[in-house]
Amino acid sequence: MKKLGTLLLACVLSLSLVGCGNSETNQGESTKANVSGKVVLEGSTSMEKLMNALKEAIREDYPELSLEPQFTGSGSGIKAVASGKVDIGNSSRALTDEEKAQGIEENVVALDGIAMITEKSNTVKNLTKQQLADIYTGKIKNWKEVGGADQKIVVVGREAASGTRGAFEEILDIKDKCQYANELNETGAVVAKVQETKGAIGYVSLDIVEDSKDKVNTLQLDGITASESTILDGSYQLQRPFVMATKGKIEEQSEQVQAVFNFINSEKGQAVIKQVKLIIPQK
Repeated sequence: MKKLGTLLLACVLSLSLVGCGNSETNQGESTKANVSGKVVLEGSTSMEKLMNALKEAIREDYPELSLEPQFTGSGSGIKAVASGKVDIGNSSRALTDEEKAQGIEENVVALDGIAMITEKSNTVKNLTKQQLADIYTGKIKNWKEVGGADQKIVVVGREAASGTRGAFEEILDIKDKCQYANELNETGAVVAKVQETKGAIGYVSLDIVEDSKDKVNTLQLDGITASESTILDGSYQLQRPFVMATKGKIEEQSEQVQAVFNFINSEKGQAVIKQVKLIIPQK
């Protein structure tokens, strides 16, 4: 009888533990379902593909939560979150000390390389970091000076508020020194302008390269090709963070904003980052 009593007690305890486990799981799912409302984001146009992918994917875990991203440039996004106009400010560059001093938190969710592109007929395959800086500041004006054809270089870039431009100029230490022939307000417009312009050079996010390989050429920098491995090991130097900035730490935000970051840090969220060909930063 003692053995039978012990066996029955073990069974009861076992069933209780299973029940508790299911209860915790169900409670977690219920919590997600109860998070409702909207999160407004504003900022980097380079982060548009990532934001749109997150907007769709998050519905699976948080069906009552909607993301409303606006793409106005990194500088505008930081100003918007600082003023309280939006919940999250998207920036495709690191925050400045001045921005951090306003209580803006730099939440890096992904890494992106900045790839250099040229018009398809261009024979130049590689530039040094110094040559690239000299091209964008007007010291080098002809492709023959870097081993190419006798052809004028047409310098294409982004508008002043662009995070891509800010990161590019900061990395090369040429901020406010560039001599652009064209300043465009979207990544797609840069690709189109370079594609149609003889002698053109421009910069775009790495995730655009695969989709644009039939339209433009991609340059190496100091003999290094932009890729996930060369960005993570630091050998490809034209790289920048994708930041989802908040006014204050994540744990101080609304449950809706915290849910967004919980999703991004989940397996599903990390899969979305990879899906849009961005790089997950090493912790």
